[in-house]
Amino acid sequence: MGFLVSPMMSLFSKFTVLLLFVLWCASFTSTEAYDPLDPTGNITIKWDIISWTADGYVAVVTIYNFQQYRHIQAPGWSLGWTWAKKEVIWSMLGGQATDQGDCSKFKGNVPHCCKKSPTVVDLLPGTPYNQQTANCCKGGVISSWAQDPANAASSFQLSVGSAGTSNKTVRLPKNFTLKAPGPGYTCARAKIVKPTRFMSTDKRRITQALMTWNVTCTYSQFLAQKTPSCCVSLSSFYNDTIVPCPKCTCGCQRNNSDSGGCVDPNAPHLASVVSSLGNNNPMPLVQCTSHMCPIRVHWHVKLNYKQYWRVKVTITNFNYNMNYTQWNLVVQHPNFDNLTQIFSFNYQSLSPYSAINDTAMLWGVKFYNDLLMQAGRSGNVQSELLFRKDKSTFTFDKGWAFPRRIYFNGDNCVMPPPDAYPWLPNASSRQLTSPLILMIAFFSVLAFVYGYA
Repeated sequence: MGFLVSPMMSLFSKFTVLLLFVLWCASFTSTEAYDPLDPTGNITIKWDIISWTADGYVAVVTIYNFQQYRHIQAPGWSLGWTWAKKEVIWSMLGGQATDQGDCSKFKGNVPHCCKKSPTVVDLLPGTPYNQQTANCCKGGVISSWAQDPANAASSFQLSVGSAGTSNKTVRLPKNFTLKAPGPGYTCARAKIVKPTRFMSTDKRRITQALMTWNVTCTYSQFLAQKTPSCCVSLSSFYNDTIVPCPKCTCGCQRNNSDSGGCVDPNAPHLASVVSSLGNNNPMPLVQCTSHMCPIRVHWHVKLNYKQYWRVKVTITNFNYNMNYTQWNLVVQHPNFDNLTQIFSFNYQSLSPYSAINDTAMLWGVKFYNDLLMQAGRSGNVQSELLFRKDKSTFTFDKGWAFPRRIYFNGDNCVMPPPDAYPWLPNASSRQLTSPLILMIAFFSVLAFVYGYA
């Protein structure tokens, strides 16, 4: 028997190890850096050396936002890295280092920054022209690629000293970090690429960078914040049920003294608290709700016509510390291929997979409703969408009229569970089995059993 036990024990041991490995892998939380609605979206940092100097080089650094709907809002981006050698920044245009560091070893001409790991931020609007460069000085705000491609980049220029003076001696910086304005982005290593080509303003001459390297940064909502930032509620004309955001979606109510607490909108001290913190504060001051989310999106199936149906979308801001500038909403629904008209919002179709047109990006009209005000009376924007019916797919049954997925400012919003959706009054899935029917079925079974006993 001994020769049989050993193989069995070996097999059991291997199975145990495999099971433990699977459980160990499952214990990790996914960072979800891949976005199925924007599969190629990323932020690319391009570092172009445009001239050599006596002890280094002059470079133009450009941050390109290639994400379709995720932008960088105030207070803007901050970019950091670690020098490979003992480089210093002699001067900058269009940006500045947040900390000069220890430059005591320099006599006379003092560098702009001597830190081994500098952090650079954009300059503010209104900066003098002699300190500017192209695509700078917007306070670090960068628009998304689909919403405003003309403002989807930000640049600064720096003169680097104590560095290499040729393609063979220069060393690439490492450990790039991008905050926009908080965490969420993970940057890969710098990679040397084909030198960038520049077109002159008269478009008659092309110049070329002496050396170029790229850094690609991808976003993860799980790294950006511990809890969700928005939720979705639902309602319809054919059902009195209003499905709220799930309870404690973005946290549960606690005392005001605790971190993450909420504020009663009728509290007498609210105005003083809001004014002391100021607008666009990264720490949210959320109105007390059951869901505790800064943003709620409400989808209401409003009307049904013979050939069309209408939806009302309302976005409500419950955050007293944030005015959302250039906000956007991404909605996935199968009927967007037959969207007929949209009122008071801009619209663009997003087709991450060209054969399927079921994703739309919505955002406010400039100078009208592109600013979603902080919590209060003005803290909401709304619009209506008119869809043409496709007889082969259209139905109000089984929650078909509600969106599959909603993003606000690039973050995935929490949807209610499907079994809570407003159903048609005669929906069979919502009908409860009558007790009388159960009794009849029970006695029928008994009669059958005794009849053939």
